[in-house]
Amino acid sequence: MKRSQRTILYTIGALLVGAGAYYAMDSALTLYAQRQIQGELFNTLSGQRISLGDFLIRWDGHSLNVTHALEPERTLFSTLPDQGFIASAIGEESVTESGNALSITDQRFNTCRDQTMKQVVSNGGYALFKGRLRCAGGGQVPYELAFALKSNNQLGFSIKVQDPRYNRLYLTYASDPDERFYGFGEQFSRFDLKGSRLAVFVRDQGVGRGLEPLTSGANALTQSGGTWDSTSISVPHYLTSKMRSVMLENSEYMVFDLRKKDRVHLQLFSGEMHGQILYGNTPIQLIKAYTQVVGRMRALPDWITRGAVVGMQGGTQKVREVWEKLKALGTPISAFWLQDWVGQRNTRFGKQLWWNWELDEEHYPEFRKLTADLQNAGIRTLGYISPMLADASRKPGVKRNLFREALDHGYFVRNDDGEPYLIQLSDFRAGLIDLTNQEAARWLTEVAEQNLIGSGFSGWMADGGENLPYSSRLYAGGTGKDNHNLYPVMWSIFNRNLVDRQKHPQDYVFMMRSGFTGSPYFSSLFWTGDQLVSWDDRDGIKTAVLALLSSGLSGFSFNHSDIGGYTTVKTPLKSYTRSKELLKRWMELSAFTPVFRTHEGNLPEDNAQFYTDDETLKQFDRMAKVYKAWGFYRTQLIAEAASTGVPVVRPMFLHFPNDPEVLGLSYQQFMVGSQLLVAPVLDPGQEEVEVYLPAGSWVEAWTGESFLHETGEKVRVKAPIGYPAVFYPAGSKVGEIFSRNLRNLGLIPLETLQQHCLHITPACLP
Repeated sequence: MKRSQRTILYTIGALLVGAGAYYAMDSALTLYAQRQIQGELFNTLSGQRISLGDFLIRWDGHSLNVTHALEPERTLFSTLPDQGFIASAIGEESVTESGNALSITDQRFNTCRDQTMKQVVSNGGYALFKGRLRCAGGGQVPYELAFALKSNNQLGFSIKVQDPRYNRLYLTYASDPDERFYGFGEQFSRFDLKGSRLAVFVRDQGVGRGLEPLTSGANALTQSGGTWDSTSISVPHYLTSKMRSVMLENSEYMVFDLRKKDRVHLQLFSGEMHGQILYGNTPIQLIKAYTQVVGRMRALPDWITRGAVVGMQGGTQKVREVWEKLKALGTPISAFWLQDWVGQRNTRFGKQLWWNWELDEEHYPEFRKLTADLQNAGIRTLGYISPMLADASRKPGVKRNLFREALDHGYFVRNDDGEPYLIQLSDFRAGLIDLTNQEAARWLTEVAEQNLIGSGFSGWMADGGENLPYSSRLYAGGTGKDNHNLYPVMWSIFNRNLVDRQKHPQDYVFMMRSGFTGSPYFSSLFWTGDQLVSWDDRDGIKTAVLALLSSGLSGFSFNHSDIGGYTTVKTPLKSYTRSKELLKRWMELSAFTPVFRTHEGNLPEDNAQFYTDDETLKQFDRMAKVYKAWGFYRTQLIAEAASTGVPVVRPMFLHFPNDPEVLGLSYQQFMVGSQLLVAPVLDPGQEEVEVYLPAGSWVEAWTGESFLHETGEKVRVKAPIGYPAVFYPAGSKVGEIFSRNLRNLGLIPLETLQQHCLHITPACLP
């Protein structure tokens, strides 16, 4: 080896060693910063038994325990024996913002972790514990822990540190080592969160989310790679496999740390904590109890679930051409979703919209005739809007530059200097409307009524609620720090108010990407954001399933994904473009969600589309008809969700909570209501799928083949494209009507009814 080569190798080795040392040090510092704050317990309070309605609070001198009269032996909430469970500190966070990406680190001062319990006061519906926290810098801080009866299945609690300088609270309580945690809003990477540490913080979900080299590339460009727990719907609520459920009513930044097997550690950027302990002996009861507190989604209008929502871009002529193809096939269509009604521009991210909410009549000539023709055929149109505006001065044919209007009137959120806070997004900057400014909200309402609803749209995608900068200032006097998680709720309220102003408000639909506690009550529909056009479990099709299942546990009852995913990436190093196989399998998945909607993605020409060729078009038509076949049941489930909060698409855990095999399932399979079990194909090149069938008798929908097991069992069934694995319980009227509808729609060949076919599933399928 030449000396020069050795020098290069030594240099590379030194760099690698240095990089390894750097990352090791960085990881150590991160772990130190994320350590749990908990101290010792010093008790001078005698044992207590306090009944608040059906709840019983017991203090035995060592730990606090909450039970319910209907199951007195089962613990709903308890602290760890002889360990402090409340702590506090003075904290100061460091925030990094890039575009709509946010990251937060915290530095603590004078942590107070050792706890005393000294006094309790109670009456029929209220109990107040008092004590002090001993601080590392000397001195003590008084605190109060209160419990209040809300209803027979809701016990409120609050913790308050009496010194206003202390702006961090820490609560630690017990968990069983084998307990599984579900919920927290819309989670993409993990269904069971036990062993994880996740922030409850609304933000863009990211591009890649750990999938390499995509994530590193996105971070290098715009810090937009995201992390495993990045989500636009983040909610401080969970339920567990032990039928325990806790929710927080706070909106400040918080972290649930579930890394230790025996405890939950909660960190909150506030000196006050408010929450509820919920009672129920099944997952469905717990969801009902939770949504009774935060509100439930309203029933969707019938028209949007009658057929496909056809996502199109490209202008009037293209829409008419595709519509003719679908008409020839007899495809059931509920609406055309035309997000590019405002026109498109090319950016480094692909084709993006002009964020100037007025109809682009050059892009969509004779638009009113198009919408009228669709309306006459029983087909609605949907548009797109967000609270963000970009300068349209360079856009050809612009009538109103809404960005300039909002800028001149002071309608945008502001920075610390009092100037408009403009957010850099791909190749352009945008301002975010300050919805705490009533004049700004009225102005945007006028714009939406005149331009969006006035163009004939029956609904729209209401994007962008996750983008309030943490360091921004609001008209009403608050900050982004205080209102970041609440801005999605403000945006859903804005859209609800806009709908309620119309003559027939129940006829309109708006779909939200972002959400927090309370968002479902005001919103019509949600979608799972921008999945990568891939098969992976970091940012692809599998994450769409997890998002559907997790969000439903926190009250987001009507959710769906873009068929085929959205994010397309083309780089010399690695590209992600939508294949026909992925598109067709995603159609099968989406045929069993509340809404069946396509999206062309950010690079439409590089993706397979449902109209690409006869093969994709026929699969789209077929899956739209499969979606139609269970429409009768969907109507029932939508009504049930509106009255109970129980989602349409459900994790198996909801109906089989005592089956240990079910507890290990995530995206592999799910229930639609209680009567349909769906196991989508989520990997390329697969013609079969493994399905876990809980104990009992099940019928395969395509062939009628029966599976009877006294205990749960895994079976492997064929699932060629066009025939996703679907089962129903033997004797189910819903299943029988669904199968009959499949036959009546020509989706099951008559040969499959022959006896000899039933044992070679599904050999008789074409």
